[in-house]
Amino acid sequence: MSDWIDFDQWHNCARMERPGFVFEVRNGEGRSLLTPCTVPLQLPFEWRSPPVDFRLVEAPKPRRSNPIPKPQI
Repeated sequence: MSDWIDFDQWHNCARMERPGFVFEVRNGEGRSLLTPCTVPLQLPFEWRSPPVDFRLVEAPKPRRSNPIPKPQI
């Protein structure tokens, strides 16, 4: 993981992108989200405060779902 960067620098996120990594964005309430670099950043509707900082973190490993059960006849 990298150090937290002030959100004023978000417009530079494309230069910081790396394969296998995403950005963790944190708001003033301490809530966070994982996102690729998108300018402008689309914020979740439930966020009441603006983002304050971000950092580059390893992308989470994909989760496998259970197979769909066969229909019962």
